[in-house]
Amino acid sequence: MAKRMVLMLAVTAAIVAGLGFVKFKQIQVAIAQGAAFQPPPDSVTTIVAAEETWPATLAAIGTMAAVHGVTVSADLPGTVDRIAFESGREVRQGDVLAQLDTRQERAQLAAVEAQRELARLNFQRMQGLLKERVISQSEFDRATAEQRETEARVGEIRAAIERKTIRAPFSGLLGIRQVNLGQYLAGGDPLVTLQSLNPIYVNFGVPQQDAAQIRIGRDVRVTPPAGSDGAAPAAHVVGRVTAIDSVVDEKTRNVQVQATLANPGGRLRAGMFVQTEVALGAGRPVISLPASAISYAPFGDSVFVVTELKDPAGKPYRGVRQQFVKVGGSRGDQIAIVSGVKPGDEVVTSGVFKLRNGAAIQINNTVRPANDPAPKPQEG
Repeated sequence: MAKRMVLMLAVTAAIVAGLGFVKFKQIQVAIAQGAAFQPPPDSVTTIVAAEETWPATLAAIGTMAAVHGVTVSADLPGTVDRIAFESGREVRQGDVLAQLDTRQERAQLAAVEAQRELARLNFQRMQGLLKERVISQSEFDRATAEQRETEARVGEIRAAIERKTIRAPFSGLLGIRQVNLGQYLAGGDPLVTLQSLNPIYVNFGVPQQDAAQIRIGRDVRVTPPAGSDGAAPAAHVVGRVTAIDSVVDEKTRNVQVQATLANPGGRLRAGMFVQTEVALGAGRPVISLPASAISYAPFGDSVFVVTELKDPAGKPYRGVRQQFVKVGGSRGDQIAIVSGVKPGDEVVTSGVFKLRNGAAIQINNTVRPANDPAPKPQEG
């Protein structure tokens, strides 16, 4: 019985050892195959880097502002007797916009004019009597003062009547009417907005470190939002820097800059959001690449440059080398590379997210990413 037990144990141990040996060999083979396995090349698109000259510009967000812009209001209290304008129309300086009720002032003017005439006649009589030494100098002075007083009162009432005739202080474009016929207005109540839009200002801020590059007279290109005025999306207007603020905003650390530009037809309106570019002088040489070629990361921006590499066995293959770059400005679909890429380098433009340093690639440039310096939205 003991011999039979020993024999069974020996046979079982032999079987287990044989199975373990076979599995060990299988694992060795799998490890060897894994070490020798090369993933298939990734399909990418590429572009050959070329040097371009980009204009030196400084971009900023601007806001349009009228050269003259006011809310026309009532100077004196009164009831609206006549409205002489329509909303949204252009007016010229001095045009009557509204007339307040002046019946009381005109009645007062008639009474004071009668008193003025009486004071004038009295003054003339006093002059004759003074020459004949019938009256004293003090009586003549009193008559003179009465005449001047009545003249002043006539001027005062006429000024009040004129102040109740509300006129356009300058030529421009009216807004929407805010009063109605017969409405009582207190002093300072608004009637309508008035904006002078040609020429027009654009105000924008530049960082304090760039403020030294801004000069009076530099060209400024202003681009309104696409389709905001029915014009082509890329339409722009060129003006010139006319003023630079003397202080730096302590909240934003920006310096406010003002440019003036022509605005025929009133395409640009006060308060409109626009994009501005200030020309800073001569252009600079850069390498322009599609934005999709840049791999952004906290430790630095990089691109993948196509190069010839060798695998562990010494066999050559076409792969990529990760290259850190310094990124400049942008223009449409393009990014300016200041350093890190040389003209003639072949750079991967799509499929960057799946690459790693030394990865094998297969180039397929049938469909390339957009690389337009001035792209336009396509119609749907």
